Amino acid sequence: MTYTELALLGVGLTVLLDLVVLRTRLLLRRAFWVAYAIIVFFQLLTNGVLTGFEIVRYSGDAIIGSDSPTFLGDGRIAYAPVEDLLFGFALVVQTLVWWVWWGRRGVQFRPLAGPPVWRGARGSSGQAAFGGQETP
Repeated sequence: MTYTELALLGVGLTVLLDLVVLRTRLLLRRAFWVAYAIIVFFQLLTNGVLTGFEIVRYSGDAIIGSDSPTFLGDGRIAYAPVEDLLFGFALVVQTLVWWVWWGRRGVQFRPLAGPPVWRGARGSSGQAAFGGQETP
């Protein structure tokens, strides 16, 4: 599979995961798209530096455009191949989708503040070996 095919597959599976499988429906929220616009700006900035200065190079056989990076056009936006934007979208959406899904299931139902509590590592006084707090 080419980079383009993998990127499209990643986006498709991510959309299905959000809307059908886990039903978090983040892609239907305005707040998501506002936050994502900020993320895309910085993704383009970072990716533009890496591909514009040719620190990272892509084979023209694997992407929509050619080997030589252009700022806009030839399958690129701010030097970044369109496929990088697709993979970035899938990465960000899946991170948020899983976060929301686990949060709804109470994976971390009570946020913990302060130094970490090391369960199972007790000193002789019954306190945590690291941090000095009682474990609940």
